[in-house]
Amino acid sequence: QVQLVESGGDLVQLGGSLRLSCAPSGFNSDFYGIAWFRQAPGKEREGLGCISMRDGSLIQRGSMAGRFAISRNRAKDTVDLLMTNLEREDTAVYYCAAESGSCSWSASDFTFWGQGTQVTVSS
Repeated sequence: QVQLVESGGDLVQLGGSLRLSCAPSGFNSDFYGIAWFRQAPGKEREGLGCISMRDGSLIQRGSMAGRFAISRNRAKDTVDLLMTNLEREDTAVYYCAAESGSCSWSASDFTFWGQGTQVTVSS
């Protein structure tokens, strides 16, 4: 049974940092692209980036450059999203998603989703 479990969401102060983790199970993730998305209230789901577990190639939204970073943690077998210098606009539910093959920016291209983890940035 394919599962993606996100963790690490929290209430954080403006300018703070947070590391989210996505733990895949029930499938051989080595052949998948695993992505992070977020959805703020009243807004569409937004792709933040995706890592190919097969070759480690990474796509990441340019507007997040310098603040967000996606990486694979082989020791924990997770895909992490490190967020720094958090802004109020980063408040959202953060999801990881997986799809066989390569990465994509489009949520509709992903079959498997986690339940999401809430990140709230307060001043």
